[in-house]
This record gives sequence, C-alpha cells and structure tokens, in this order.
Amino acid sequence: MPVITVLIMGAAGRDFHNFNVVFRDRPEYRVVAFTAAQIPNIAGRRYPPALAGSLYPEGIPIHPEEELESLIAAYRVDQVIFAYSDVSHEAVMHQASRVLSAGADFSLLGGRRTMVAAKKPVVSVCAVRTGAGKSPATRKIASLLCEEGLRVAVIRHPMPYGDLAKQAVQRFACLEDLRAADCTIEEMEEYEPHIRDGHVVFAGVDYERILREAEREADVLVWDGGNNDVPFFLSDLEIVLVDPHRAGHERTYFPGEVNLLRADVLVLTKMDTASPEQVREVRANIRQFNPAATVLETAMPVTVDYPHLIKGKRVLVVEDGPTLTHGGMSFGAGVLAAKQQGASELVDPRPYAVGTIQQTFTQYPHIGNLVPAMGYGATQVRELEDTINRVPCDVVLIATPVDLRRIISIKQPTCRVTYRFEELGAPGFRDLLAGVIGQARKG
Repeated sequence: MPVITVLIMGAAGRDFHNFNVVFRDRPEYRVVAFTAAQIPNIAGRRYPPALAGSLYPEGIPIHPEEELESLIAAYRVDQVIFAYSDVSHEAVMHQASRVLSAGADFSLLGGRRTMVAAKKPVVSVCAVRTGAGKSPATRKIASLLCEEGLRVAVIRHPMPYGDLAKQAVQRFACLEDLRAADCTIEEMEEYEPHIRDGHVVFAGVDYERILREAEREADVLVWDGGNNDVPFFLSDLEIVLVDPHRAGHERTYFPGEVNLLRADVLVLTKMDTASPEQVREVRANIRQFNPAATVLETAMPVTVDYPHLIKGKRVLVVEDGPTLTHGGMSFGAGVLAAKQQGASELVDPRPYAVGTIQQTFTQYPHIGNLVPAMGYGATQVRELEDTINRVPCDVVLIATPVDLRRIISIKQPTCRVTYRFEELGAPGFRDLLAGVIGQARKG
C-alpha cells in the first residue's frame, strides 16, 4: 500500500492537534511539513521529535505559507490538510485553488476524527469570530460551575509560541506560573483572568495528554475555544457566541459557521451596543440555519477606572490584538469607552509605529487609528512599548484583557477599560448547565 504524503497548513494550533490525533504514529502517512500563517515567529522552526513521534526522529519542518506550491512540488505532496481558523469562506477556497492547481488534494478534517472523548463532562465555549466575547463568557460559566461545588478545569485552545516540547502540557494555577512559563501578552490575556477568578487553566500542544491531566483534578471541564475554532473534545454542551457587530459573518467564516450549525446554545453578545438591524440579521440566520438552538441575549457593559482623564482629551486606544487582526474588527471596548466618556480625538498611532507593529498596520489596514496589543515575543513587546510612547496624546486608554501597565512602561497618563458579561433575561447559563451539573455530580 503506497504511503500518502501529507502537508498540513496551520497556525500553530489546530494543525498540531490534527497531526497528533490523526497522523502521528501512522506509517501509512508521511507528513512532510507544516506551513504557518496568522502568527509571527512560527515559520522556520520544527515540530519537535518529542511530539512528532517515532516516525519523525528529526521532527517536522514548519515553512511560511508563501512556500506552499514549491513544497507541494518538492515533496510530491498527495494531500494538503487545511487546519487553521477565523478565515472567510472565500479565503479557504483561494487556498484550495492554490493546492489543486499544484496537483494535490485539498482536505478538511471533521470532528469524528479530531475530537477526543473525555471521561468527565465537557462544556465547550466557542464563537463564530474572534473577539465575540467568548473569554468573559467562559469565565462566567466556570464560576457558575464552581458555585455548584464542582471542581472545574479550564482547557484553553492552543497558544504555543515558545519551546513546543516544553509546552506539550501546561498547567497554570497562579500568576507565578505565567512568569515561569515566559508567557506572551496573548497568552497572559487569556490565562490571567481565569487565574484571578480562581480557575486552573490547562493549555499546550498535546491535547489528549492535556485532557487526561485535567480529568485527574476536575469534575467538569470547560473548553475555552479560541480563534473561532471548533472544540478539540467531544462536548456534552456546545455554547457558541455570535457577535451582532459582525452580522452575517456567522455564515461566511470558517469554521465559525460550523460552530453556528453545531451549537446547542447560541449566545447573542454585545446587545447593549449592537444596532437593531444587526441583531435582526443574526436572529434571521439562527432561525434559518439552527432553529433548534437555545438563544441567550447578553450585554458587555464597559467601565473605565479614571473616566475624568478622557473627557475632552486626545486619546490613544490600545485594543486586544487578535480581535483587530484576523478577528477583523476596527474597534473594541476601548473605542466604545472613549466615545462614551467624551474623548475629543482618537489619536492615529500609525505615523509613530515601529518594527512589527508597523508591519501589523500594513498587513491589516482596516485597523485604523488604534494600537493592536501585539506581543508574541520580547522583541514585539518592546516595539509595542516604543510605539505607544512615541504617540503624542493626552492619555492612553488600555482595553486589553491583561493590564499592559504591568508588562510595559507607558510614559503618558493611562486609564483602563474593563468589561463584564451580563445576561439579559431567561433562560440563563445556570439553567442551561443543569444537565452537565447533574452528570458531574453522579461522577
């Protein structure tokens, strides 16, 4: 039987998971390379032998996605697996066209092959786009489960930006764990709020091993999905967030539409700031494409710690990076707060951007006059700091999940936006979690 030569297109997350659960230790396949997109500093490395298994004693190279056609030719690739998320349907098919024109097959892997079965109940929290409000929703759900006397482990979608072998299985129970792991800003933004709420977070690269570790100390597992990917685990309750600010995207982005169609519960977020027209469009799509799902309405009111610093002032807004970049948003909680508090101007940072921050503006021109809080490594963190400090403004308004003032030194006066997840009416999360709670108590 001939060996099938495989290349996996990814972004240091779903691609590694698909390899681990479908291709590792399978001699009928030969995975010759990964390609990397979306995340900086991934290409040029190798998926390490310690994770790749006995069939790959030298590991597997990771190449820039730009080399796709030449890799297909050089390795005579039979099959290309598309394995990253938060991309438009059109973009997926453009990649498919590249692959097919080069002579290889183009494939997507489904849940039956890639979702790992757990021994404990699993609640998954996903979204149809990055930046929908999934993280605060996940924290609320984890807290509700804890209030029921259950031991909860949060398992976060992968963010392996460092030494992949060392990051195979990670456990974060206190802030010191984040420092010891040399976490990036993006990792801290996701892990730190959970830790401050008293929840243990698991993450890493090898998610079957991560799952087994988490099961040892939890009664129920909460999958904190990222980048609008589908869950890595079979879930007892699939909760999916829909952002009306991007009405229609629930039908036009991959795999966000998969989440829309699979969801047991669809959560309309940011109802306090979305327009009636946007909400109507989202509701119409839900009625047409997943009418069996329970629908929750929620708001995300914002709060500023020093609002008097904003009124009438020139404000530099720093927003969550991934929400602005591949999430496609041109504003976030910071812009909403600045307008609510009467800022006279949102200062354009682009003329003052340096290094990779300047490159980010070039790559994502829709961002406009905001600073994306990019921090995928020490160099980028320094460039973020330099960019902010070069901008002539009266105040820097920080709207990131982690307080940047602990990570970088900002010369200008600062204030910070926080937001909370607020349920509007019934049913609520507690009602919908009743079945999972009962299942967890039975052991």
